[in-house]
Amino acid sequence: MIIQIIKLKSNLSEEELLKRAKEREPQFRAISGLLQKYYVKLDQPGQYGGIYLWDTQESLNAYRVSELASSIPGAYEITEAPNIEIMNILFKLRES
Repeated sequence: MIIQIIKLKSNLSEEELLKRAKEREPQFRAISGLLQKYYVKLDQPGQYGGIYLWDTQESLNAYRVSELASSIPGAYEITEAPNIEIMNILFKLRES
């Protein structure tokens, strides 16, 4: 499994950002290989993130070149390039 962490800055209010995220939720639910996505708020104003859990590197790679991935900057009106980290999971503590 793969964890992808994206941190971004947005000019949107938290309320508007959440509205847009909810509108896009069905598209993310439909992505093959995306096991989970957490929408997070960081400790600085206007900073948010997404934590993605992927089944394989291939699923992540397919998403990264998708129209949905390329639409993120415009959808959330980000103000600078996002910070993206990718990590391989060695093992997990719990099975559920």
